[in-house]
Formats: sequence, C-alpha cells, structure tokens
Amino acid sequence: MRTKKVTFADIAAYTGFSKTTISRYFNDPDSLTLENQEKISNALVELDYQENKVGRILASGKTEFIGVIIPNLYMHYYSEMLNQILATYETYGYKFLVFAGSSKADVERKYIKELLAYNIEGMIILSGTIPSEELASYNVPVVGIEREDQHISSVNTDNYMGGVQAAGLLSKSNCDILIHVNADLPDTLPTYGRIRGFVDTCEEFHFPYELILTDLGNTFEENREKILELINLLEQKYPGKRKGIFMPNDTHANVFLNLLIQKYGSLPDTYQIIGFDNSPISKEAVIPISTVGQQISVIADEAMKVLSEQMNERKKRRPAPLREPVHKIIPPILIRRKTTI
Repeated sequence: MRTKKVTFADIAAYTGFSKTTISRYFNDPDSLTLENQEKISNALVELDYQENKVGRILASGKTEFIGVIIPNLYMHYYSEMLNQILATYETYGYKFLVFAGSSKADVERKYIKELLAYNIEGMIILSGTIPSEELASYNVPVVGIEREDQHISSVNTDNYMGGVQAAGLLSKSNCDILIHVNADLPDTLPTYGRIRGFVDTCEEFHFPYELILTDLGNTFEENREKILELINLLEQKYPGKRKGIFMPNDTHANVFLNLLIQKYGSLPDTYQIIGFDNSPISKEAVIPISTVGQQISVIADEAMKVLSEQMNERKKRRPAPLREPVHKIIPPILIRRKTTI
C-alpha cells in the first residue's frame, strides 16, 4: 500500500517531462500534443495518482462548484427538483452549494455574495425574488427554472399546455364547474401559462369555470388554513355541484385532498382533483392524485446541459460571449390517477 502521495515531481521523473509540462496537462491540456497527453495519462494510472483538488483549484481558479437557490424545501416540486439537480453529478461532475431562499431580496443577495466568494462557476436559480437583469450582472453563467427569465437562460415546462391538459381532463370527468386555484401571478412568470391555458380552453369550449387567484402560503399551517377556507367557500357557492379542481401544484392538491377526506371520510363524488408537477407526493398520497407531470429529471438535466455549455465556453482561451439567453421548453405529461375519472 502506498503511503506517499504522488507529486508532480514524481510524474515528471517517471515520464521524463518537466514539472511545467505536467502542470499544463492538468490546467491547459490542449497546449500539449495528444501523444504527450496520453503518456502522462498512462503515468497517472501506473503511479496511482490521487488528484489534489485543493491544489488544482488554487492553480486553475476553477472550483467545479455551482450555486443553487431554491424558494423552499416544503413544496415537493422544489425538493424533487433539487434531488434531480444533485443527481447530475454523475454526468457533469459539478458539485453544488445550496441555499433555500426566504423570499427576501436582501437575504438572497447575501446568499449570492456568499456563493461568489466560493468562486462558483455558475448558478441555477429557482427562486424568483431577484430580477433576472440583476442575476445577469453577476458575471457568472446563470440558468433559471420556472422563474422570470428575460435576461438569463432558462429551462421551463410548457405551462400553457399544462393548463390546457388540466382543463381537458376535468371537462371529461363530467364536472359542472371547472375551478383553477393559483396565485395572482404576473404574466412574466412561466407559471402564468397554467392560468392562461386553463382559461383559454374553458372559453374556447364553453366550459363553465371560475378562476380563484389567492395566496395559499408556503408552509403546511398556512396551506391548511387557506385551503380549508377555500373548501368552505366552494361548498357554499356550489352545493351539490360536481367541481373539477385544478390546484397550482401537487403539494396544495394533497392538502386539499386530505382535508376533504378528514371531513367526509373519503373523496366525495362532487370533487375531481388534479395537481401540477408529478412530484412524489402525487403518487404517494392516500388517494393517488392526477397531475400534469413536469418532467423534473429532464428539466434538471437540460438546465445542467445549458449551464455547463456556458461554463465550458468561458474556460476557452477566446470565449465567445452568449449573445442571447437560451430558453428551452419541456412538454408536460398528463398523468391520470384516482382523483379524476
């Protein structure tokens, strides 16, 4: 068993190259011929070389770290998206520094300042607190997911198509009224497309509908209180009517479902429910929830692909600046489970 770490001097002595040449192999391999790169690569195997990550960071200034800011870990969509982003390490080799945002711009700016102090190579931002124009000014590649993205690259679900799919499924479930619950979102957010797709479909096919725009909160306690109020409102307004409920995400759909079961002992025939995301809670719920499935693993991989392309470009001797942000749209997949016919 080796007890001594292999150094650049050892590799130089073994190959007959200078230590400068060995250093170039690690930090600027394109400056060497393929033949010499292969000789050094074979020597690393023969000598059982273990890379000194700290030394490489100091030498190259590249940390292989990416900063991630997500709004919270309560919403199942965000926790699953983070899980899938972390899983890309096997493909792309980047490590992650993660902050859960607080919806406070001054706090999130402190997070970004901390990330930049670690010399991160790029950022993935799911929180919408800080405008994309400001994010673009930090001089690191940035990719947004489901947030305002005018000045940064992004990967989003086709939210409009998701709204169309949700309205279409509920209309086929013999509902008397279709109801979409969401926050009062600006049209600059990708998620606004869910509202627009739902409304356009209902109006085009003359489905009776109601749009309820309200803040349901970001904690379980807030969700429970607000959604209980919502259920009481719907039962007063539509007694005996078959109500098709399109919730803004699977977390809120699950809370809605649980409150109905607690009240009635089962899901009443007067309710059909569909969520959005296909986060794990939708299939793990006591009654599996129909949902408009975001392809979360695909989104995470595409975000890393877009980001790594930009980070790799910056490493070139003559990098070509990105003229326009790259925007990729991933189609949703409608998943029918037990909460709809």
